[in-house]
Amino acid sequence: MIPYSLLDLVPIPSGQTATDALQQMVDLSQHAERWGYNRYWLAEHHNSRGIASSATAVLIGQVLAATRSIRVGSGGIMLPNHAPLVVAEQFGTLASIYPDRIDLGLGRAPGTDMNTMRALRRGMSGADRFPEEVIELMGFLQDPSPEQPVRAVPGEGTNVPVWILGSSLFGAQLAAQLGLPYAFASHFAPDALEEAVELYRHRFQPGVTQEPHFMLATNVFAADTDAEGIRLRTSMQQAFLNLRKGGPGPLPTPVDAFSEVATDSEEAAVNHALRVSAHGDRTSVRAAFADMIAKYQPDELILTSMIHDHTARLKSFEIASEVLRDMAT
Repeated sequence: MIPYSLLDLVPIPSGQTATDALQQMVDLSQHAERWGYNRYWLAEHHNSRGIASSATAVLIGQVLAATRSIRVGSGGIMLPNHAPLVVAEQFGTLASIYPDRIDLGLGRAPGTDMNTMRALRRGMSGADRFPEEVIELMGFLQDPSPEQPVRAVPGEGTNVPVWILGSSLFGAQLAAQLGLPYAFASHFAPDALEEAVELYRHRFQPGVTQEPHFMLATNVFAADTDAEGIRLRTSMQQAFLNLRKGGPGPLPTPVDAFSEVATDSEEAAVNHALRVSAHGDRTSVRAAFADMIAKYQPDELILTSMIHDHTARLKSFEIASEVLRDMAT
């Protein structure tokens, strides 16, 4: 069976608070563990009224404390926002408290706007140094050399598994060169997906891992009926459109049809960006999963879902896990 994992952006639904979203995060992680999800990853976003996952390492610790065995990690830490030593210390601390349960996914994008970049005290030049900073960070997590002047304590010797995250050929090539597992952000930016996966597998050089390991990200909006799954999806469609129009905010309530709130061109653009998606009833979701597995042959799936109602979101992830387990048999 292909392992399946969960990516949580910790959305803040309209009419709710960040506190509500964080409580729902903990509840979802506990359910995900019972439903057989392999990993629970948390994203990093800043200056967003609709996403509560800004302090990613803190949230990872909270999820680890609330669960027993599921791997927990970042999907991902946006390295241009942070000094590698600080990340090594944070994740080394987590790994020291929760051994063999931590993943460190790293992204090259800042994940925010220029004003917020300045507030984070990091410049855009951080993205240009991404490969060097990945190597520096990995060095802090490995066994130190006797003459090493700066060491991550905690951190050194923990060998926290590092992943490269991306939506372009750059990340695929870096992951291949360093022999690292690779996760592609196909849930919102799938245009380079096929080329990136081919490049990663073709150029992979054994390093931290001996074989390439590719994880495909997909949206899922599963429900008892196709109509309900399509309706649930409209919250994310609206949020994505609002972001593109420069007006991000809390996750909107669903509407009966996305066409009610979007022009034809807006609907086409949003659906193009979110096309790696499984939505509808169990039969439709199974067909979508089967198609993407056959087409991209991922080593692992990671599912994400921006659904306004927490109960409906739980049900969507539960149905998805049931479908994937059934497909394996």
